[in-house]
Amino acid sequence: MEHTYQYAWIIPFLPIPVTMSIGFGLLLVPTATKKFRRMWAFLSVFLLSIAMVISANLSIQQINGSFIYQYLWSWTINNDFSLEFGHFIDPLASIMSMLITTVGIMVLIYSDNYMSHDQGYLRFFAYMSFFNASMLGLVTSSNLIQIYIFWELVGMCSYLLIGFWFTRPSAASACQKAFVTNRVGDFGLLLGILGLYWITGSFEFRDLFEIVNNLIHNNGVNSLFATLCASLLFLGAVAKSAQFPLHVWLPDAMEGPTPISALIHAATMVAAGIFLIARLFPLFIVIPYIMNLISLVGVITVLLGATLALAQRDIKRSLAYSTMSQLGYIMLALGIGSYRTALFHLITHAYSKALLFLGSGSIIHSMEPIVGYSPDKSQNMVLMGGLRRYVPITKTTFLLGTLSLCGIPPLACFWSKDEILSDSWLYSPIFAIIAYFTAGLTAFYMFRIYLLTFDGYLQVHFQNYSSTKNSSFYSISLWGKEAPEAVNRNVFVSTTNNNISFFSKDTYKIDDNVKNKMRNFSTYYGNKYTSMYPHESDNTMLFPLLVLVLFTLFVGTIGIRFDQGIIDFDILSKWLIPVENPFHQNLNYLMDWYEFFINAILSVSIALFGLVIAYILYGSVYSSFQNLDLINSFVKMSPKRILLDQIKNMIYNWSDNRGYIDIFYTKVFVVGIRRLAKLIQFFDRRVIDGITNGVGITSFFIGEVIKYMGGGRISSYLFLYLS
Repeated sequence: MEHTYQYAWIIPFLPIPVTMSIGFGLLLVPTATKKFRRMWAFLSVFLLSIAMVISANLSIQQINGSFIYQYLWSWTINNDFSLEFGHFIDPLASIMSMLITTVGIMVLIYSDNYMSHDQGYLRFFAYMSFFNASMLGLVTSSNLIQIYIFWELVGMCSYLLIGFWFTRPSAASACQKAFVTNRVGDFGLLLGILGLYWITGSFEFRDLFEIVNNLIHNNGVNSLFATLCASLLFLGAVAKSAQFPLHVWLPDAMEGPTPISALIHAATMVAAGIFLIARLFPLFIVIPYIMNLISLVGVITVLLGATLALAQRDIKRSLAYSTMSQLGYIMLALGIGSYRTALFHLITHAYSKALLFLGSGSIIHSMEPIVGYSPDKSQNMVLMGGLRRYVPITKTTFLLGTLSLCGIPPLACFWSKDEILSDSWLYSPIFAIIAYFTAGLTAFYMFRIYLLTFDGYLQVHFQNYSSTKNSSFYSISLWGKEAPEAVNRNVFVSTTNNNISFFSKDTYKIDDNVKNKMRNFSTYYGNKYTSMYPHESDNTMLFPLLVLVLFTLFVGTIGIRFDQGIIDFDILSKWLIPVENPFHQNLNYLMDWYEFFINAILSVSIALFGLVIAYILYGSVYSSFQNLDLINSFVKMSPKRILLDQIKNMIYNWSDNRGYIDIFYTKVFVVGIRRLAKLIQFFDRRVIDGITNGVGITSFFIGEVIKYMGGGRISSYLFLYLS
């Protein structure tokens, strides 16, 4: 067993050969490298699969024996200081390694088809392999110096991948925004590491935890300074995991290709901040103020992310805000001391959200031939609808991922989210109320995404049944059912059996005789098959979706805490090291069915209420609300209608303007820094340069005067001197 641990250092280095080979190949033999480009995708999947097998072996050993292993190489600089590098394998490292490798393999397989027509295919796989290596190096690091090195490499890979399509101005701006925002957190992380080293004299985790614990209990260190150092460390996690107030980069990061969003911004990179808090949990838990800060930031992010997702039209941005909110749940769990529950939700959310992002990529892939390849169109849910007829497999997988994230049993996220909600009651009733309320909002906006995408009719081809814009509360669903004016909804195209059919509608009202009011014009299109309706993705893209569905269905069973009498389902408690936990001090504690139902019935009821509200507002408006003209006229002048419209507009403006936080940052920081730069430029040119130039000019004129006064004769100098 120790032999396996000793060679665990190979895990982060396995993906590196792909990156180096592609890089050198494109420099030395670009033609041959591009000719066999599919080989590099296979090699990426193969090497990451080896890393997954090693990680699985280590995880099995962790579950069976909770064996912790640390292997170090010492680099002595002088007699007083030395750096030690190595790998640290414990339950947390094995969990993260399994998460990164399993999701990474699915994303790489998916990307082979998704990026097949992109000119940057090889560059994409080089970046992805380097990111996987950096992330695996981060989670197996043995000290804070290693963590910081790989932390920066992960940030660099994120910058490259977000700006993958760098010729697009929005992508270039997004990667710069992510880079600058994360620099704030990274600088705080560096200061926190240096502060802890100044206190303890060590970068190693075990030494650091033991020394800080002794110093705090013996009052050997200033508690304010220790809290400051811990807060700076937490600042790094806030930026990387897109927590308030450094969350602004995550929605813009959706400018990258969708597989990147699935891997980096759902399952792995945004989990790096969570990993840092979990890794340093023994340090944070002895500082009460920092735990309160973590829980406060978590609960603010939970609510903020959910409210910002309510009215988004871009499907990937909606999922990005959902990721932000769910990471807030995990941060809240860590802040209230629920270490096991936080990691449980990290696992379940990673697989569910990766499924949703890859599903959104399949949707975008099917919409691009119809609406074009601009993200403003292909990712716009306003132009979708009715896709269940055309992409049934994607629809089923997306629905399961949606229900899981909503907390519907027996899917994965239900088990973990329910534990977080239950534990939050023991910590703070106010936090619990916010968490439960956000659970309802989560169900609402997630089911809204599903209904706008798959329910009803394809919005590119149909206009809302009511031709009056915003004519009533019932005629048009909130925030997204209204098609933009740029889309010609009177003409739509269908291709079947090598014929293109153009349909021109005489009416906007959908009724039973609508087919009789359409005129059919057929045009033969030769032998070339084209489809102006969405189509299901290829098997290479569907296979990862089906595998992730299995994870979404069954991964929640590893944390079920019921006493079955025969089989103990709680694998996660065996996997994790028992830590000081105010809610689950005994990890062998098993919940009975009655207690479970009491805790779960409230959360499930709230989630179902959110689903019902979403269905009422967004579900099949064409079939459900055809004959509501009487109701529309009845409520047209109702005071309640006016109040509802005001509330609707307020929520829409809040979500559409991103809570006005980006505007605030732009006006205060961006505009403020630019004005300060102009002021400094003016001071530098007019004052500093003015003084320098003035001294030079003055010296020049004095020299000229002296030059003309002096003729080189000693008698003249004596005359001037004596006179």
